Amino acid sequence: ANITMGGYVCQHTDPGKVWDIIWNMKILVLNNDLMERTTIQQVLQSEGHEIIAAENSDTAMQLLREGGIRFVIADRASTDIEEKQFIQHVRGAQPPYYIYILLITPEIPDAELIAPHSGADDYLGKPIIPIELKVRVQIGKRIIDLGDRLVQACETLENTAMFDELTTVLNYKAFLALARGELERARRGQSPLSLIALDIDNLASINEQFGEAIANDVLTVVARGIREKSRPYDGVGRYEDDTFLVILPGVIAHDAERITDRIIKSILNTDISLLDGTQVDLKLSAGIASSVHITAATEIEMLIAKTMEAVRLARHDGRDQVATIFV
Repeated sequence: ANITMGGYVCQHTDPGKVWDIIWNMKILVLNNDLMERTTIQQVLQSEGHEIIAAENSDTAMQLLREGGIRFVIADRASTDIEEKQFIQHVRGAQPPYYIYILLITPEIPDAELIAPHSGADDYLGKPIIPIELKVRVQIGKRIIDLGDRLVQACETLENTAMFDELTTVLNYKAFLALARGELERARRGQSPLSLIALDIDNLASINEQFGEAIANDVLTVVARGIREKSRPYDGVGRYEDDTFLVILPGVIAHDAERITDRIIKSILNTDISLLDGTQVDLKLSAGIASSVHITAATEIEMLIAKTMEAVRLARHDGRDQVATIFV
């Protein structure tokens, strides 16, 4: 669900993205009155803001497209913003962050205060009084900061809901949703699909012998090895405490086995040792469920059950083995 507040919409974005909280701003001033523009510049530069001037809407839009401007002060009377529908174009461009617009106007009709159809966030009447301008900009800056914090909080909540906190791969619920989508895509496209389960056989004993912190480090190393050696669009999720799942769209059993071998070798070649040099020995088993033809009866839960059955077969065959079941 989307959350909207003060012109901000919190929605899914790249989990790695971090929103910068605005302190000193780059402010675009669209005003053709030299005296007013000088007053605005002097007042706001004294507050540490960077002022960029534009004489018309076309120049202002070009500056906004270059990025980095979060605050616009536009004069309704001395510029072409009404004729060019400047504010509507700014809103319609849908930049990746919210742009706050303070509209300078000879007088502010009561109707606009009740229902601001212009799209501006705030109004400042003429003549410009420096202290009032300063206060209006401070209010706008606070609203921008609050909006950015809201987006940041939404992204944190979404990441918490989707990703395993320790390993940063998808949690089981999010993995299921992704895997069901891939299964349906394979069904419609009549394309193969494979699923890998990778199990750390001795995680419990590592935890018992070296402690939870080392066991967590092992899980992090395994998750990183899986991500590095699988394709960028393969879904990786944590199934149980010691088990990871990887969905491989368009991959048949033989290729799935090669990918699994590559993942296992990468993990086993990683040096995991304590400060005193003691090596932490890993034992891994992997199971693959592979289907050349996805039927209407094929469900992701059944594929997961088959991969876990394959893991048990691999574990029975010995250390660091891979077993495949055809579905």
